[in-house]
Amino acid sequence: MGSNAEFAKDVTLVRNPDIQSGDSVVNDAFNPSTEWTTYPTNTFDHLGSHTMNGYGETPTPTPSAYYESADGLQGAALKSELHEIIDDHQQLSYSQVWDALKITDEDPNNSNNVLLLYTGESRSKSLNGGNVGDWNREHTWAKSHGNFGTAVGAGTDIHHLRPTDVQVNGMRGNLDFNYGGSAVSGCDGCLRTANSWEPPNDVKGDVARMLFYMAVRYESDDSVDLELNDQVNNGSTPYHGKISVLLEWHAQDPVSTWEEQRNEKIEDIQGNRNPFIDHPEWAESIW
Repeated sequence: MGSNAEFAKDVTLVRNPDIQSGDSVVNDAFNPSTEWTTYPTNTFDHLGSHTMNGYGETPTPTPSAYYESADGLQGAALKSELHEIIDDHQQLSYSQVWDALKITDEDPNNSNNVLLLYTGESRSKSLNGGNVGDWNREHTWAKSHGNFGTAVGAGTDIHHLRPTDVQVNGMRGNLDFNYGGSAVSGCDGCLRTANSWEPPNDVKGDVARMLFYMAVRYESDDSVDLELNDQVNNGSTPYHGKISVLLEWHAQDPVSTWEEQRNEKIEDIQGNRNPFIDHPEWAESIW
């Protein structure tokens, strides 16, 4: 404002280490030198680091730092290291999932609503329940595939739990994912056979990446070891299919801004991320 409007022009500014938050008063007297150290233009020495006389707070790692130990790995070694990175997350109770989904799946155009998986409908957050017209908690990795149910851990992991119309969720049931089938009432683009479910095109990649996450997050050192295979009718075994189809969907429907934002919100709640949203290329390396 005023005489300070160009205080950053043609210089390089580095935040002073004792500054905890900026001056938010727009039109008060302001001396830039109290908050910033000035260097000549194009001074790059301080990029990538900052000294702060702070309060002991540890900044959240960037995705590149978060996955640093996985750099250069491929195949089984990559899968194993990603498991070590994303396991031991903050686990929710099944009742806590309701409130978590109201945050992670909030409609960006209406903060009173959530966006439903499969149908894409925006529906009131208050309509969570089990009746017709409500939304409930869809386990994208069907909870019967490994018999983990709603147990803390795989049964409450919001990386694969999504708000879904009660009736559509019932139609999907515990089916594996594959192409083809008959149209599903109330879900434009959904197809169903006796042993498979095909979601609409705009969430095919979302579904694939959620299942990729589950197959890496839950391994032999967890209460259930989940793996992907190329079959349907997996029943109560800890497998989900079909991996060949999921890889196609992953490529056809790339990561969206919505998924990226949801990943950030989940990290705030659970403390872990979905690697296949941050690094889509890793799916082909592992499978």
